[in-house]
Amino acid sequence: MTETVKLISPIDGSIYVERPIATDQAVNAAVERARAAQVDWAQTSIAERGKYMLAMLEALVAMSDEIVPEIAWQMGRPVRYGGEFGGVRERTNYMVEIAEQALKPVMASNPKDGFRRYVKKEPLGVVMVVAPWNYPYLTAVNTIVPALMAGSTVILKHAAQTILVGERFAQAFEKAGLPKGVFQNIVLNHAQTEKLLGSGKIDHVNFTGSVAGGKAIEKAAAGTFMTLGLELGGKDPAYVLPDAKLDHAIANLVDGAFYNSGQCCCGIERVYVHEKVYDDFVEGFIAETKNYVVGNPLEQATTMGPMAQARFADFIREQKAEALRKGATAHINMKVDQDKAGSPYLAPEVLTNVDHQMSVMREESFGPIVGIMKVRGDEDAIALMNDSPYGLTASIWTADTDRAIAIGDRVQTGTVFMNRCDYLDPALVWTGVKDTGKGAGLSQIGYDNLTRPKSYHLREQI
Repeated sequence: MTETVKLISPIDGSIYVERPIATDQAVNAAVERARAAQVDWAQTSIAERGKYMLAMLEALVAMSDEIVPEIAWQMGRPVRYGGEFGGVRERTNYMVEIAEQALKPVMASNPKDGFRRYVKKEPLGVVMVVAPWNYPYLTAVNTIVPALMAGSTVILKHAAQTILVGERFAQAFEKAGLPKGVFQNIVLNHAQTEKLLGSGKIDHVNFTGSVAGGKAIEKAAAGTFMTLGLELGGKDPAYVLPDAKLDHAIANLVDGAFYNSGQCCCGIERVYVHEKVYDDFVEGFIAETKNYVVGNPLEQATTMGPMAQARFADFIREQKAEALRKGATAHINMKVDQDKAGSPYLAPEVLTNVDHQMSVMREESFGPIVGIMKVRGDEDAIALMNDSPYGLTASIWTADTDRAIAIGDRVQTGTVFMNRCDYLDPALVWTGVKDTGKGAGLSQIGYDNLTRPKSYHLREQI
């Protein structure tokens, strides 16, 4: 009997789609096609590769009327927010635009008469992308496009929760006329994924997901010497200073905490507020949060749909209950009929009187809950922001740019924001520290991580 992947929709618990996993023979054939196709693809000009990427982008955007409700059915994001096409377009266009410059050979800085010396950036070969469900198009495109632009071929294994996304990418590349084998979508279970990574047939893997998932990827790849890109957990903090424009900070931090039901890699999970503005900030934050409408994501009025799975919502419920037992105060307590144990529907929550002895301030929530703490000043805030096993982004809210930079220099994080949050700029490298993982995506540095250096030392005069 063929094993299948069943996608359970968070909207109503029904099986939204079911797909058979690939056979071992199909997996091997896909890798062989990718390896064979890579030879010619590496000889294709960068400009020509870019044309394929832009054609894929337009084909993907043309499917938006179908894709938007598909996202809602698969992982619960309300249709009112559309697809992810703004970010997909921005990242694709930028990585295509900079490819020629980013991939050109690096000449030796000290010229020598009679010699030509440079470092060429070679494609890695076959790149595997293991993509997550929370931003299923954005997270996948971060590696798919630059890997292909660099001359590698790509095999995509998408999360079971968003299995149709891989099919959409495949359709878009087919409409773009991409040569066969250059991009392939494949349905695998965990054991098959680990087996493939351990086979030595993959040259690079990019994984976005949990810390446990990242450890499993590293273990599977051990001894193959393949390169890894791992974006794992986060517990991203914000620090609000006394001179911050409060209305702006409140509106953006509420959105940063609760958009996508809090299921954002760089979503705000903890907020530290200077004591001088703490009361006003909390009052405004609570009022803004109460505007959310939790419900069926297919309805335009809904601003917060269900979480992707009921177990994710139950974890948030446990975090809230533990915090309350330890003395925290809950401020929203929104009445939502579907919000009960075992349901993916979960109302947003704001907690005060929290501390770092509580899970909600230390362990990744990845859901619509945020704790707010009062701090006396920068030293307190920096110590608390760094009191975490994660480090993806940190946001600082102030009118003083120099002060934000000085604070940011001391925060252990991959990105420092000032007066914004929960955003990925493709011109800046996307990376993290500590348990958030290793590797780097997007920007010119992203290309460096998706190529290998090859030195040329040529004596032209003998």
